[in-house]
Order: sequence, then C-alpha cells, then structure tokens
Amino acid sequence: MVRFFIMFFAVCTSFLLSIPVAQAADFGDRVADMAEINGLRVSSSEKKVRVVVDMDKSVDFTVSALSAPGRVVVNIPGAWLSPQVKKNMDIGSRFAGRVRIAQFDKNTVRIVVETGMGKDNYRIFSLSGGASPYRIVMDFGDIGPSSAGAEIKFPSEDAGSTAARGTQESGSSVGTAPAAAAGNVSGGTAAVPAEEQPEPAFSPGISGKKITIDPGHGGSDSGAIGPTGVTEKSVTLRVAMEVQRLLTAAGAQVYMTRTADVEVSPKRASATDDEELQARCDIANQNQSDLFLSIHMDSFTTSDARGTTGYYYAKGTAAGQQLADAVRAGVVARLGTESRGTKSCNFYVVKYTRMPATLVELAFISNAAEEKLMNADDGIHKAAQGIVDGIGNFFGK
Repeated sequence: MVRFFIMFFAVCTSFLLSIPVAQAADFGDRVADMAEINGLRVSSSEKKVRVVVDMDKSVDFTVSALSAPGRVVVNIPGAWLSPQVKKNMDIGSRFAGRVRIAQFDKNTVRIVVETGMGKDNYRIFSLSGGASPYRIVMDFGDIGPSSAGAEIKFPSEDAGSTAARGTQESGSSVGTAPAAAAGNVSGGTAAVPAEEQPEPAFSPGISGKKITIDPGHGGSDSGAIGPTGVTEKSVTLRVAMEVQRLLTAAGAQVYMTRTADVEVSPKRASATDDEELQARCDIANQNQSDLFLSIHMDSFTTSDARGTTGYYYAKGTAAGQQLADAVRAGVVARLGTESRGTKSCNFYVVKYTRMPATLVELAFISNAAEEKLMNADDGIHKAAQGIVDGIGNFFGK
C-alpha cells in the first residue's frame, strides 16, 4: 500500500504540472480506480519471443495490427503507466524488433510491438495470479498447434522492418563458418533426415579428436537479452572461442560454426529456420566430427530462474546423453551454478548431427546475477573450462 501511494504521488505530480488545478482532484479520484501498469518484460525461448505486461488488477484490452511497417497494437483502457516502467525496449529478434509502451491518453495505455508476424504467428492473452496479480502476455513466433511446423514468413529487407533482419531462438541459431570450414557448408538447403546412429567407440583423451563448437545465435540474431542489455550471442561466442583455445591446446581439431558476430547460412537472414539450422549441422557432419556442442544462455519471463541445463536428442545414442551429462556437470562444477539436470529434447542441431551432440544452457541471462557472472572474463573462462572438463570426462581423459 505504501508503494502504491508513492507511485500514485509521482504520477499525480507529473500530471499536475500539465493540467489545470481544477482538474487535479478529478484525476486523483479517477486514477484510484484504474489499473497500474508496473512492469514490462521480454524473453526468448526456443521458438518464440514473449512480451509480458504486469499490472495490479484485471483490465480489458483491444488488439489491432498495422502494416508498413508491421506493428501489433494493444490498447488498455482504464489504465495508467507507472513512471518506473521502461518505455522503449529493443527486442532484437526476427520475431519482433522493438516494443514501446506509453500513456496514449489520460485513460489509455498503448503498447506497440514492431513485428512482421502474420496473424497465425502471434497470440495475445491474459493471465492472473502469481507474482503479478494480472498480466497481458504477447507471444510472437511458433505459438503452438495453430502454427507449429508452419513456415514463418518475414518481410523483405526492402521493407525496412527490424524483424526482416532476423534472429534465432535458443537451440536453433546459425552463423557464418570460418574459412577452414566454409567450403563444406551446403547452406542448409535441405534438412538431412535424422538417422539412427550406432553407439560410437572412442580412444581415451581429447588429443586427435575432431570437435565442432557452435556458439548460439549471432549476426542479426542477438538471442536472449539480459536485464542490463548483455546479449546471448556475445556470451556464447566469447565462451566458444575460449573452448576452442583450450581444446586446441589439448590436441583436438576444432571446427567453429562461427568465429565472429555473423550468421552461418550463406542466405543470411533470408534463410528459412531449417536452412539456417542445417548449415550449422553441415559443418559438423561434413567434417566427420567426433562430437558436436552448441553453447547457449537460458532465459525466462521471471528473473529468479537460474542454473545450468544439458540437452540431448531424445532418440539419439546413449553417448549423446552421456556427453550432455558430462558437459553440464563440468560447467556446474566450475561456475558454481545450480544444476537443472540433463534433459532430452528435439532441438534441430542435436537431432540432425551424425555424432554425439549436446546443447548446453550455461546459465540464465534473464537472471541479473547470472548475467553479470557470464559477462565477466572470469565467468567466461570458468564456463569454457567446465565444458572442456566435461568433454575430457566424456572421452575418458
């Protein structure tokens, strides 16, 4: 209640500076009955971007779509915008470019999301209960049964839309191959069917092994973004480059899907999701790597989620699960993060690689402490060393 009156006073002061004194009392009576918009959050998951608007009571809202450029507009009548809410956020995703929120008029808050998504690829709904009494949730991308498996179309670069430039979701991003591997990249023009693989047999030790390291996201795809603006793509590349250094020093032949802030597919952002993902797989497959490892940062709609997770293809070899478990354990031991376990998945990059493969979510970039940890050189080195420890344990050192 104290917090409400503090925020109430701040908003009233702002309004009183611009409205006649005779209207001040009327405003005070009116805002007491209005919903306070007190939070705006953005997160990325494997298949979508989610925008969440927090408020202290239930509201009605309307949704409309505009073109040239593409926008989805949500109007919330009977609401006022708290001064603490960030008004303009760069999402940096191919699903949505930017979100803005403002007091449209004295009774209405308006939210505008820049997006090239068609009506089958976004969904807006409300939720109640939990940490926030009421929330409006806006999902863009692959939003469920109505769009799963459907081609997601984006406007052309000529349209000038931020969404046209592209991004990648967790576990599915691709970048440009380094020169050593570039000649082997097919561009992902067709997905290679996942084949049942025999259990591999390896000699002990890292030396002599061929290993493909995949820094998640890159180029126009920032991946998830932390509370202070740290991008997933920057963290994954820094960790991957350190992993490459450590593995090379141990005698491994290392192939990188990207060594700079770029995409892998020659088609860049115009590639379909499958083409972009297949380009990463191609580097590992065509170099006949002994294992494949994709590095990511996790994200969630609430900031308290934390920890490290390992993933392996549900229908793959037992070696894939063993690799995922070993890498996840190595990262946890070095970083001191909470272990969220080793889980099966259907991520493209671990499904369509022809060797033991894992995708590791190092920590939650949406968690302020873990974002800080993974933006520091010490955290980068520890994560990389943990990955190499895990690979060493997988090969039996």
